[in-house]
Formats: sequence, C-alpha cells, structure tokens
Amino acid sequence: MQPDKQAVTEHAGTRYALIAGNGSFPILALEAARQQGIQPLVIAIKEEASPELTDKAPEIHWLSLGEVSKILELLSAERVEKVVLAGQVKHAQLFSTIRPDGLMKRALGSLQRRNTDALIGAFVKMLEGRGMQVVDSTLFLRPLLPEPGVLTRRAPDAGELGDIAYGREIAKKIAGLDIGQTIVVADRACLAVEAMEGTDATIERAATLSNGRRLVVVKVSKPDQDMRFDVPVVGPRTIEVMRRANATALALDAGRTLLFERSRLIAEADEAGIAIIGMKD
Repeated sequence: MQPDKQAVTEHAGTRYALIAGNGSFPILALEAARQQGIQPLVIAIKEEASPELTDKAPEIHWLSLGEVSKILELLSAERVEKVVLAGQVKHAQLFSTIRPDGLMKRALGSLQRRNTDALIGAFVKMLEGRGMQVVDSTLFLRPLLPEPGVLTRRAPDAGELGDIAYGREIAKKIAGLDIGQTIVVADRACLAVEAMEGTDATIERAATLSNGRRLVVVKVSKPDQDMRFDVPVVGPRTIEVMRRANATALALDAGRTLLFERSRLIAEADEAGIAIIGMKD
C-alpha cells in the first residue's frame, strides 16, 4: 500500500516512538504507521511484546516494564516528540516478580490505586514532563474502529438485544470502577465479570456456569475512556472462544473499540452465526 499523502504531510518531520505491549496491536500500529510514511522508534516491553516485532522493526529496543528511567532516557536521547502506547500491559504484571527501578518504585508508592490505568497515567505524566506528547493510540488505525449499527449479516434478535441492554448498564458501572470492561450475560443474568484475566478467559469462565445456555458478550469502554491507552480490543480469537462457548452476540462501543483483523473477524462471526453490533451511549 502506498503511503497516504495527507497523513505523510501531517506527520512530516515529527519524531515518533511506539511503546509496544502485548498482542497484535503494536504490529498493526507499526505497519499502519509505515503505510503513512512514518518509521517510529520502537520500545518493546520485554515481559509483554511479541518476539515477532524484532523482524518488523529496524529500530527496536527491548526494555523491562520496571526500567522506566531507561525508557525515558532513551526517548529523550532520540529526541522523540510524540509517543504511541500500543498493546496492553496485563494488570497481573503489577503483582509479578518484575524488579522496579527507583523511579518506578516511587511512582508505585505514590499511587492511591494499584491498577494499570493509574500506573500508565503516572508514566504519561513523566513523558509530558519531558516535553513529549502521548497521542491517541488509534492514531494510525482509525479504519479498525467500528461504526454504530450491525456489523455482521445477522442482527441481534429480541432476546439478545434485551441481554445487551441489561449487560451494558452493568458493564459501564464495572468499567467506571476500572475493574474490567467485559461482562457475559444469559437471560438477564450476569454470569461473569472481567477482572485481570482478560476478555477471552471471562467468556470461557461464563461457559462453565451457563449449563449450555445462549450467552451474550458485552464489551464497553470506560465512561471517561482515555484513547491514549487501554483502548478495548477484540480480535478473531475472541470469536472462536465465543463460538465454543455458545455465545451468539457481541456488543461493542462504536468508535471506541479496536477490531483487529476486522474483515477476518466479521467473516468468522458470520460463519459462526454470531451477531456483532456497535453501540452508542
């Protein structure tokens, strides 16, 4: 694909860095950036990022989540102006055996809440304090954000729409508490709420409690979702997990959820008879 001329002009002369967490998000963001004529510096988080990035990025540095000082020093030395945070850092990493440097220890000690948003928010402030701007993580991936309405051949039926309405009310409250962004519903009953385990594991846990009943999956953004980090993500693997779990409908926040491998995801949902709908508040 040829670089987008308008995007090339918009980003011309700007030094970007991409800080890579887990999943395919960093790879997709890197490839999309290149299609727009941008070659960002890549900092890959050792505990999270895919080894595949080594082959994708000519300019890559592998650093630990605990090496905050080194990350900041590298970005400053490379005269980075704008930073994209791409890919999740699992909540559980906060309780892992990672050895934090002095800067990270102080950041952790100052947090009132020990959650990913609070930690990343503190890191963002450090970047801003050094004159760098953290930009929307979907900057290069806007076509992957779903529009409002039905995305699949099949629309949710009346029963599924009822579960979606019930589920979104609960999910928004849970997301507002920064606990999780996904719940699984059956017949107006909440079977599973996402915490640290992630979307797919939440669906699998719900299936163990459902006695074969039809499930509906509701995934939302936070009420005050910061699009610079922790943007909700769904990929083809979630569709496969839903198919095995007898989950027949998926509701997402339109414009605030990334659909990785969007065409493949929708095609696989259609093949499985799963309805996907983008919702607006």
